[in-house]
Amino acid sequence: MELYFTRLHWNTHTFPVAATADGLCYVGAWDEPEDLFDDWSRKHFPRADRIASDTALAPYTEQLLAYLNQQSTTLSFPIAPVGTPFQLEVWNALRAVPYGQTATYSDIAERLFRPNATRAIGTAIGKNRLLLAIPCHRIIGKKGDLLGYHGGLNMKRTLLALEQRL
Repeated sequence: MELYFTRLHWNTHTFPVAATADGLCYVGAWDEPEDLFDDWSRKHFPRADRIASDTALAPYTEQLLAYLNQQSTTLSFPIAPVGTPFQLEVWNALRAVPYGQTATYSDIAERLFRPNATRAIGTAIGKNRLLLAIPCHRIIGKKGDLLGYHGGLNMKRTLLALEQRL
């Protein structure tokens, strides 16, 4: 198996992007240290051939840049998230939150018919490593507060603001 990766440059930020033949599997935080992706890839794809390739990632990076540059509100490429069945269920629910809108952790719990699982849902959201493609930045606290985000609150604020400006 091959794991293709590159670092995407947008604005003043650089972040890792990776995919397998099945689809995009990693979009990291802006300016995250390279060892975070290295550790993740070795853990989840220990036998994969890791190949740096801008060309192989171009179908993904072009759409991600169009999103970040407010030229597109959708991402239509295949994704191949790596997680537990519960995490995959939660992440799938996040993809149903429309561009430019937000939902609370409780909203996601209700959508999954697990009203008492808000904390577990928050933990699953925190494990998402397909930032942007699985829009966990759209999930906020019950009172509208911005809670934790793997990419940091500045990245979350920026993404929410981008989606409001289009």
